[in-house]
Amino acid sequence: MKKISTLAFALTIGVFGFAQKIKVKESSENIGGGSHSAITVTLNEINPSDAEDAFKSFMKKYDGKRGSKDGAIFIDNAVIKEMGNNTVDIYGKALGKKGDPEITFVIAYDLGGAFLNSGEHKDQYKIAEKIAKDFAVQATKDAISDKLKAAEKVQSNLEDDQKSLEKQNKNLNDDITDYKAKITKAEQDIAKNKTDQEKKKSEIEAQKKVVADIDKKLKAVE
Repeated sequence: MKKISTLAFALTIGVFGFAQKIKVKESSENIGGGSHSAITVTLNEINPSDAEDAFKSFMKKYDGKRGSKDGAIFIDNAVIKEMGNNTVDIYGKALGKKGDPEITFVIAYDLGGAFLNSGEHKDQYKIAEKIAKDFAVQATKDAISDKLKAAEKVQSNLEDDQKSLEKQNKNLNDDITDYKAKITKAEQDIAKNKTDQEKKKSEIEAQKKVVADIDKKLKAVE
């Protein structure tokens, strides 16, 4: 009972520990070759390298040439129509280490001479903020979905193991039933065999008398 209560408590802590919204904020970060205004988002249940791969995939919709620059993912001449017709350079990098329950992802936009910030580029900043939030939500959901699939596979394997054990149990019980039936029949056969032996002994004794009588007759012939 204590073990079950402990497990239930641990699961409760796990659920409430994860019950948090993705946080999006503006901050000054070392990205794009210096300290620049950027948008940071929190990502849950994902490794930094996977987060960067997710960012590359998510940003494909904005075209541009992808590469790396100054230790970050670099998208050259991306086109975000909601921000206008001018191209922008986008930087993205994950902060954290593998196994962290939460990491930070930094996204910065070089508009050409100035980095996007909420003070000077209010309308464009709102769009960039939404992009960051949408990316974080999708990346986190995809990462958790992958973990869910892996967990479901383990569960499926365990259920298959359980079915095999149940089948084995049935076969063993069937064997016991068969063995019991064979034992019962063998006991009946032993009892019958004993009776048959007694009967056969009586027949042999009777036949011995027949043989003895005939032998006497044979010897009596002169």
